[in-house]
Amino acid sequence: MDTFTKLKNKASKFGLLINEKKTKYMMCTRKQHRENKLEIDNMRFESVQSFKYLGSTVIQNNTIEEEIKERLVAGNKAFYANQKMFQNKLLSKKSKMKLYWTLIRLIVTYACETLVLKENSIQKLMIFERKILRKIFGPTKEVNGLWRIKTNEELDELITRKNIRFIKSQRLKWLGHVERMPNEREVTRIYTWKPLASRPKGRPKNRWEDDVRMDLQKMKIKNWKRSALDRLMEDNC
Repeated sequence: MDTFTKLKNKASKFGLLINEKKTKYMMCTRKQHRENKLEIDNMRFESVQSFKYLGSTVIQNNTIEEEIKERLVAGNKAFYANQKMFQNKLLSKKSKMKLYWTLIRLIVTYACETLVLKENSIQKLMIFERKILRKIFGPTKEVNGLWRIKTNEELDELITRKNIRFIKSQRLKWLGHVERMPNEREVTRIYTWKPLASRPKGRPKNRWEDDVRMDLQKMKIKNWKRSALDRLMEDNC
């Protein structure tokens, strides 16, 4: 309620008004709650279970399964919209890979720096990418004259292992960028903010920070904060 009042007062200074019909609210919680309308200052706002913000879907229970599903649907639409180019025999495989990286993969991995990926989500993304790679590179002809589809290992070698797991490297780049941000930036304030309430019982969900730190441990990167700040000092020299 206090946040809404601050928003309303700040908006009024610029001549902006809160539209009651266009404004919704969402409660982020694991528990199911009855949808009702929130009433503030004689204005009633409808409750929603999800909404889109800057092209990303935010869901009530803070999961990304629905977001990954929508990205894959959008990626399939982009592929079939440009299918003639991928089937064109006059285009080289290198050109088709550039088309894939610029037209399709960017749609599927949009804002991937902030994703918390489960193993099943990674597998769905990998399956999608391999399907398109097999369309681009085609089958393999054996010595006996028979044709077979390329294996996952063969596809990884063809793209020099630059598969869709590059999301992990993008997240590490974003982590370093956030670490170098000034303390007054809103992103830094959210990143360093600690909730007052305790986490619920049971196995806790992986947070973005937990996921990224796990990647750092697997890569055996130590003193990553110092490395991120060293880059800042190098840029200022």
